[in-house]
Amino acid sequence: MTETFNITQSPFGTLQDGRGVELYTLQNNRGMSVGIITFGGIITSLVCPDRDGRCEDVVLGFDALAPYETDSPYFGALIGRVGNRLAGGHFELDGQSYQLACNENKVSHLHGGECGFDKVLWQAESRITDDAAELVLRYLSVDGDQGYPGNLSVEVVYRLTEDNRLFAEYHATTDAPTPVNLTQHSYFNLAGKGDVLNHELTLNAKAYTPVNEQLIPTGEIASVAGTPFDFRQAKSVGAEITTDDAQLTLAGGYDHNFAIDQAAAGELTRAARVYEPGSGRVMTLHTTEPGVQFYSGNFLDGSLTGKGRAFAHRSGLCLEPQHFPDAPNQPNFADITLRPGQEYRSTLCFSFTTDT
Repeated sequence: MTETFNITQSPFGTLQDGRGVELYTLQNNRGMSVGIITFGGIITSLVCPDRDGRCEDVVLGFDALAPYETDSPYFGALIGRVGNRLAGGHFELDGQSYQLACNENKVSHLHGGECGFDKVLWQAESRITDDAAELVLRYLSVDGDQGYPGNLSVEVVYRLTEDNRLFAEYHATTDAPTPVNLTQHSYFNLAGKGDVLNHELTLNAKAYTPVNEQLIPTGEIASVAGTPFDFRQAKSVGAEITTDDAQLTLAGGYDHNFAIDQAAAGELTRAARVYEPGSGRVMTLHTTEPGVQFYSGNFLDGSLTGKGRAFAHRSGLCLEPQHFPDAPNQPNFADITLRPGQEYRSTLCFSFTTDT
């Protein structure tokens, strides 16, 4: 058991308020390792082999703590309480109105607010089981945190298995009704360099949710058929990204939620597959969530650097399992309210293999 997996712990710098941050590295014996820091539950590195057995880091990130605290566009982070966007930072719950910070262009509440789960220090516990190396992260989001009601107790378990699968298992409970929509925000580049336009993407989705000028869903659940959003058959990310399409123009590329064709609610369902032809690396995403936000790195502009390179336009892509964006304000979308006595549960799995 202990020879199959290894976990190391080391310091990863000090926050501006003086608190120390730890780096945990989970490793298996097949060449895969995952680095996770206690600040933001951030995946700082994910190393996996290519078709020839060469290992490379396939996520965007920084070499030091400071840019994660100040500059990061959510590189590798845990996201909450509510991932994605809330229109006007506003929602109503049980007849009461709540106003949250509009931290995206002063018009929308994005990824949990100015100090969401990506900017907090999590309590960590590592362990090795018979079939995985695990890191358990815990955080108590107190009543009023970022404007949300209720004390929300959150636990996230990262699990690295022997067959190069990385799970993130989410659990949460509350003492008052509150919206909850947790996700993971890693930027992947399976080549470890360049842009992701030649990555071949498949999405198990017949529909997506169009957005308005603020990238807030309009409420429509639209068919992907005959549009650049049809990834039911594998095609490169760049194949239609410059198409004269109103939705692509609004977002500067792909930054949209796809409605996943689920086998059964609450069960792990294959949602996406990414193949990088040069390395042969394949990443497959399974999730229990009904949606996946596909983001093609449109706002990366080369101003951020890490791991010896600048993160240029579209140098990484995100696949963020989630409930639909702006759900509290969209009667057509499933409710994301968590109530006392209920348990929020969500699981995602990134599997890494190779193909010729």
